[in-house]
Amino acid sequence: MILFRNGHQLAGYLEQEKKKGKMIGFVPTMGALHHGHLSLVESAKQHTDITVCSIFVNPTQFNDPTDFQKYPITIEYDIFLLEKAQTDVLFLPQEADLYPNGVAQLESYDLGYLETILEGKSRPGHFQGVCQVMERLLTLVRPDDLFMGQKDYQQCMVVKKLLTIMKMPVRFHACPIQREADGLAMSSRNMRLNETQRKNASAIFTALYFTKSHIGTMPLNQIKAQAWNILLENSFRIDYIEIVDAITLEEHQEIKDKHDLVALIAAYQAEVRLIDNMLL
Repeated sequence: MILFRNGHQLAGYLEQEKKKGKMIGFVPTMGALHHGHLSLVESAKQHTDITVCSIFVNPTQFNDPTDFQKYPITIEYDIFLLEKAQTDVLFLPQEADLYPNGVAQLESYDLGYLETILEGKSRPGHFQGVCQVMERLLTLVRPDDLFMGQKDYQQCMVVKKLLTIMKMPVRFHACPIQREADGLAMSSRNMRLNETQRKNASAIFTALYFTKSHIGTMPLNQIKAQAWNILLENSFRIDYIEIVDAITLEEHQEIKDKHDLVALIAAYQAEVRLIDNMLL
């Protein structure tokens, strides 16, 4: 595995590889890696010739400064995991490399309704920060294929919108959620849960599975109410539980016709905010 800290050197290396006809796959991460991230690396290796992974905890996408400060950093172990997974290239930029003029008064993006609902509503400015860092990373890597996890369902939609804004012909892969044995979606934030909170956290999967199992047999408001109760019984503070159109994120009060739906949940165990979703 080749490690780059300088963006221009990374871009130069990848440009030379592209001239050789190599296809570039890109897996952007914020580190604290787990099997979910490694599954993205594996997908990239299956579809492309060179797999590039980046690790950068992006300050501009944290609307809560405390959350940014407490984000887990496990860089030595991350490098070990990526080498074991036979990742080709690791990019480890510093904040000054991606934001040489600082993070004040950065560019903004027209993301439309995606910024007004669900994660956009709950975390003002979050998706602008995602786009700010992703534009910089994509400009340096210039991948043929981009691999991101479906756990961040709305973020995947935002990044696809960004690719359209950038007019960058990149194939986007939303890869399946990887789960622990009890159903909890793998997440770097799980490291911050104590033993009791970790046990409670699997209730998110229970609530999602209940929703999937009862769709079409109960009114949507009743399904959501029961899912809400499942979380409350496990000491969650709930941000939202929504059942929406899987393509548009439009909310449905009832199912009149066949729709592709997705259930999305955001909820807190103490101060740790967890998100998950399930296609219905």
